[in-house]
Amino acid sequence: MQNDFARSSVTVSELLRSVRDTLERRFPLLWVRGEVSNLRPAASGHCYFTLKDRGAQVDCVMFRSRATAFEAELKEGMQVEAHVLVSLYEPRGRFQLTVEALRPAGLGPLYERFLKLKEKLEREGLFDASLKRPLPEHPRTIGVVTSLAAAALRDVLTTLARRNPAIPVIVYPAPVQGEGAGYRIAAALKTASGRAECDVLLLVRGGGSIEDLWSFNEESVARAIRASRIPVLVGVGHESDFTIADFAADQRAPTPTAAAELATPARAELAARVADCVRSLSREMRRLLQYAMQALDGCAKRLVHPAQRLRAGEQTLTQLRTRLAFSLGHRVHRCLAELSRLQASLAGMDPTAVLERGYSITRTPDGKVLRDAARIAEGDEIFTTLARGSVRSKVKKRELL
Repeated sequence: MQNDFARSSVTVSELLRSVRDTLERRFPLLWVRGEVSNLRPAASGHCYFTLKDRGAQVDCVMFRSRATAFEAELKEGMQVEAHVLVSLYEPRGRFQLTVEALRPAGLGPLYERFLKLKEKLEREGLFDASLKRPLPEHPRTIGVVTSLAAAALRDVLTTLARRNPAIPVIVYPAPVQGEGAGYRIAAALKTASGRAECDVLLLVRGGGSIEDLWSFNEESVARAIRASRIPVLVGVGHESDFTIADFAADQRAPTPTAAAELATPARAELAARVADCVRSLSREMRRLLQYAMQALDGCAKRLVHPAQRLRAGEQTLTQLRTRLAFSLGHRVHRCLAELSRLQASLAGMDPTAVLERGYSITRTPDGKVLRDAARIAEGDEIFTTLARGSVRSKVKKRELL
């Protein structure tokens, strides 16, 4: 390539690409230590900054997929160790380092232990979201696992007393740093779980270096948190501090004070909620009473006093009696009129009435009315009925028409 460059001209792009390839072949991935400055997070999630020491500085880029894996918050002036690829940004012809991983400087071995344990417990499923238990909304008793001499304890107790002094607090003392602190913390969690005196446990400690907080990175502490029968809320260090205990906890708080606030409903908030409930209940009771009164009014309209009902019955009976009497009288009158008409008709048809006018009725011996002279013979007896009396006679002669 050197001979090719000597014999002919090359473009800028070709030159920079050759330099980039040479750099990336010459320098494999390596750790570079320095101070973060000129930090420029981008909206895309990529992060741009300068890594410097007393004598030099170099531009760095950490792409979003790598930036999200960095456990701590990257800040100006932070001393870090960057796992980088030496490269060249061709569009600007600028030498830069592409950051693949980042860790706080000087804590390489400790930080590696943290990452390995975190990865191991993640594979086991110890941090699964499905294992997280919700915190009780209204805890009757709150437990606190921390050192009796810790400033975090005073902060927690002050916050709990301010928010809801009626809730009892039980402290399970344990050292929060130093040799054997992790096992003591795990033992305190086990004791609290076994006694089952609390509804929620706060595991708290103030801020410090990674060495100071290392007790909360112990595997025994993480397993004790998950084995606890009581939900555990962890508030260790500052907001940017993350420990294994944070990942194992049912819920993480950025600080001890924040943990106390999350664990307790504020008395003022509870009072406001109770007041809202009272107002809602009062409105509902008034509405039910109004409905009941309206229903009672409706029933009262339908409810009649027995005496009033008897009087109404008497009035109805009187009316019925009057109507019945009128109806009967009218019916009798009609019947009498009809009877008179029938009597008149009957009188007109009464054969005896004809007899009064001089007529008579003649019958044969068998009682049949004689209408035709041909039905009798000479010598037969006949019977004649007159208006008054009757005559028995014998036929001497008959005349046929």
